Amino acid sequence: MESPTSAASRVDFYGFLDRMRRPAAAGLFRSIKSFLASLYLDEPSAEEDGARVQAFYTAMEAAFREHPLWANATHQEIDHALEGLEKYIMTKLFDRTFAASPEDAAADAEVSERIALLQRFVKPEHLDIPKVLHNEASWLLAVKELQKINSFKSPRDKLLCVMSCCQVINNLLLNVSMSNDRTPSGADEFLPILIYITIKANPPHLHSNLKFVQLFRRETKLVSEVEYYLTNLISAKMFIINVDGRSLSMEENEFQMHMETAKLDTQICVASPSSSQSSATSTSGLQNQTGTEGLLLILSDHLKPFFLV
Repeated sequence: MESPTSAASRVDFYGFLDRMRRPAAAGLFRSIKSFLASLYLDEPSAEEDGARVQAFYTAMEAAFREHPLWANATHQEIDHALEGLEKYIMTKLFDRTFAASPEDAAADAEVSERIALLQRFVKPEHLDIPKVLHNEASWLLAVKELQKINSFKSPRDKLLCVMSCCQVINNLLLNVSMSNDRTPSGADEFLPILIYITIKANPPHLHSNLKFVQLFRRETKLVSEVEYYLTNLISAKMFIINVDGRSLSMEENEFQMHMETAKLDTQICVASPSSSQSSATSTSGLQNQTGTEGLLLILSDHLKPFFLV
């Protein structure tokens, strides 16, 4: 799987810049500058900006094909030019188009805070992930790939991080299937692992990253395997937002107690940073007790004032 920092990715971008510096490309460069300037004449609107950017991709593809600099160019060479164009204009537009609205900032905060709570108690068994698929090394690699998403400013580079994460999971499923003579796994096993990886990773701005890729990645590239993986990560985000007890194979009252305990522990850690490590250790030990009993011990410790009637 190509990475955002691979040689191929750099060739696309720097090859595009090299052609844009040539005198023959002056007209194309003026068109790009004019488009960027026209966008800034209007108030930011993610959906409207997305539609205008997609239309510009289409117009520039036709311009490339008709331009002497790409005379007799192959489909792949045109594609490389368009990849360079996308990265160039979206890097220029990043501050305008990524997490730019109060609504997006609020959605990012909601998802991140909810994941932070789920991290404290959700285990693979809560998502019905078979033990044969438990592989800490693969999961850690997938987590690291997903966490890279905020290191890049172009839709393609962000999407490559998603793809790398998902392919680590897919490779795990294939290897386990081959080594254990199992039926190849489908979405019923892929998605729960991706949900667990997303919870473990808690990548900042998850909502905004997904929205950014959906709106500004070239539409012709959001197909096939790419579309499948992106759709699954969107589904993972929606699962996290709407998660309840039934989603995690537990009673609803138990789920709510876990969430309240997580909130209390978070508040305690914020109020007393020096005690956060001992608090986490204590909570971890209690959560290893059987079922609701350990959870009730946690709650009784934190909620003593409320139990005194």
